[in-house]
Amino acid sequence: MPLPLLAEELSKEQKRGLRKREINSMRKHTARSASRRQSSISMLSIAVITLALWSCVINTAAQAAEAGKDVGTATNLPRILVLATGGTIAGQADPRASGAYKSGQITAEQLVQSVPGLDKLASLSAEQISSIGSQDMNDKVWFALARRIQQAVDKNEADGVVVTHGTDTLEETAFFLDNVLHGDKPVVIVGSMRPATAVSADGPGNLYEAVQVAADPRSRGRGVMAVLNDKIEGARSVTKTNTTSIETFNSPNGGPIGYVDTAGGIRFMAQVPGLKRMTYELPTNEQLPRVEIVYSHANMDAVPIEDAISHGAKGIVLAGVGDGNTSKQALDALEMAAKKGIIVVRSTRVRSGFVTRNVEVDDDKNGFVVSEDLSPQKARVLTQLLIASGVTAPAELQRAFTATW
Repeated sequence: MPLPLLAEELSKEQKRGLRKREINSMRKHTARSASRRQSSISMLSIAVITLALWSCVINTAAQAAEAGKDVGTATNLPRILVLATGGTIAGQADPRASGAYKSGQITAEQLVQSVPGLDKLASLSAEQISSIGSQDMNDKVWFALARRIQQAVDKNEADGVVVTHGTDTLEETAFFLDNVLHGDKPVVIVGSMRPATAVSADGPGNLYEAVQVAADPRSRGRGVMAVLNDKIEGARSVTKTNTTSIETFNSPNGGPIGYVDTAGGIRFMAQVPGLKRMTYELPTNEQLPRVEIVYSHANMDAVPIEDAISHGAKGIVLAGVGDGNTSKQALDALEMAAKKGIIVVRSTRVRSGFVTRNVEVDDDKNGFVVSEDLSPQKARVLTQLLIASGVTAPAELQRAFTATW
């Protein structure tokens, strides 16, 4: 073969060899790259899997923690003791007339079980103290209530107490308890204007809100409270103002101390009072001294006052006209009663306002006490407790009445 052709053939062979080497080199490079990619992919897969596993672990731990939190919340609910006394809130319909009912027919347990959602608010226990209409409320029930509440507080049996009660004398029971209980745990008294069997019974809603208030830590140190119709009233000022309306309990001189609503929860209108309130011990003879309320009216004479004295009254509260005044005959009889050592307290039959000393009546001269803004029925309760505690001097009595503010 001629040299030029041989050179050309060799050149072709060299080119083919070079091309093979290039191809092999490219294949090796591709293989190495693929291997590296595979390795990267494997490492990435491991990282993704590891991350997923950690995510599962974290989520599981979070769920467990949340579950534990729920269990803790369920087991650590506030402990509320419900004490039932009867009243309209435990009433059942009676066929004698439209809207008629009998008080105190439903037990404490039945009341608690009839209100949906109570078990979410608190750990509840219920006891029956009495089954009466509150028009029959008496010292025996008062003492039983006071002792049971104080026992629950002293032995740490409950974080708060709810008392179900008829509305007619609810304000007097609340004021009595407020003056004899020691401690700062919440005590809430609740009732209803319509019986449990009424189509639009207000009892379940009132009881729910009463438990809600009693279970709230912000309720501590506020004394006894009444909760009805979305309002929180203080025991000192609350009074029933309407015979049948559910909007009956108000505090004419002070207003409510707070409100309850489903959207905003509990709203107190003021901070917890800083001063410790005065409390009194229950008398050992199991009853309070006899104190009568005498109602003033036009053309009044001395007969009601003389009658109270003849029946052994230790004190007389005048439900006076205007600023606690009454007729001259009645005033003369009250002055004679004071000279005999009978406590005389001037209150008023007027719905709101304060009775002031020595304005229309010479209280210093006559030895009278004025009730400030306490209604006749609450002035009676405080007078009973003061006499039972041995406080009988007019000046000391007046200081005690004034100190309730």
